Amino acid sequence: MSQKHEIFEYSTKSLRLQSELNIFMEEHIYPNEKHYAEQLAAASNRFSALPLMDTLKEKAREAGLWNLFIPETFAEYSDHGGLSNVDYLPLAETMGRVLWSPEVFNCNAPDTGNMEVFMRYGTSAQREQWLMPLLEGRIRSCYGMTEPQVASSDATNVELSIVKDENGWVLNGRKWYITGAMYERTQIIIVMGKTDPINPDRHKQQTQVLVPKNTPGVHIIRKLTTLGYDDAPIGHAEMIFDNVRVPLENVLLGEGRGFEIAQGRLGPGRMHHCMRLIGAAQRSLELACQRATTRKTFGRLLSQHQSVREDIARSFSEIEMARLLVLKTCQRIDQVGAQAARDMIAASKTSIPLMTQTIIDRCMQIHGAGGLSEDYFMAEAFNYARLCRQADGPDQVHQMALGKQIIERFSS
Repeated sequence: MSQKHEIFEYSTKSLRLQSELNIFMEEHIYPNEKHYAEQLAAASNRFSALPLMDTLKEKAREAGLWNLFIPETFAEYSDHGGLSNVDYLPLAETMGRVLWSPEVFNCNAPDTGNMEVFMRYGTSAQREQWLMPLLEGRIRSCYGMTEPQVASSDATNVELSIVKDENGWVLNGRKWYITGAMYERTQIIIVMGKTDPINPDRHKQQTQVLVPKNTPGVHIIRKLTTLGYDDAPIGHAEMIFDNVRVPLENVLLGEGRGFEIAQGRLGPGRMHHCMRLIGAAQRSLELACQRATTRKTFGRLLSQHQSVREDIARSFSEIEMARLLVLKTCQRIDQVGAQAARDMIAASKTSIPLMTQTIIDRCMQIHGAGGLSEDYFMAEAFNYARLCRQADGPDQVHQMALGKQIIERFSS
């Protein structure tokens, strides 16, 4: 059973969850933004779990707002039976209005992508050991692909060595910008490296293996920032794997299938980022409108200046375009799958972060110096949008692939 919402249809379940999530945000998330910042500032370890987060997680579970990201394909892992991409979009958009809130609902990156990896590719033993505690929110995870010494925008460039012997896999190499590695509750790392560097098929050279974070030889070298933000408590890290040994059964899917896993994992993650970014842009616009009606310059409210009205109008129009593009992409994925919808995914991935970045920048400008401060969420949201132009593959790689695809489509 479904109800029509504008030009797309959300299921009755999605509409109910949207209402319940909005109420939860009003009652528990927005009122705690300052409290969250205070707890983080006071923590002796910025990458430790915050008591407030644990309290809010429990409330979210009690409210039935848990693991909302799980798709219908894996309904057996969901209390709500799974959601289509279209149904999940407005929920992710709402969570994107407060950057730390997705973790409250166990819907934060990189854990959502890693949980889907275990659902799609894990053995029953791997799912029991790692997926179940992730679904319950008891542990966190990270995903090790990017390397500092090579252009990791081409995933076949990764150099971390994974060598198999009779006793297991031995890993040697360096990774960086590993989101979640700094978090004290992170216990498992999905690591991509090369097992067959001379294979003539460059897409069969890579393998992914599971490395518990406490394995001897796993070293965090330093925390990393993006435009000065450390993204605590989840964080990013540079890591060295020095003769790290794990059992043979820790391989994911099979030797030489790492690139295949990466492609399957990153598609949904790209769309989740786009969904959340729309929420960040929408909230920025709302704050800008409120600011424009409370501040005066040259004897008039900001809202009465033509340039401000033009920025507001342009931002509103771009948010509507962004939302429609993501909705159409989600609908396409639901109909034909991510692989067949890769053109729309690429179009969204390369458009939404840049558009959001521009919108937030305008809204920051309307806030004057305050827009650059931590008094508002926009500066960190701008950082998030900028980060997403690199995360899950830089824009140029997706534009190159999309351009090739479109040229072939219309020139044949």
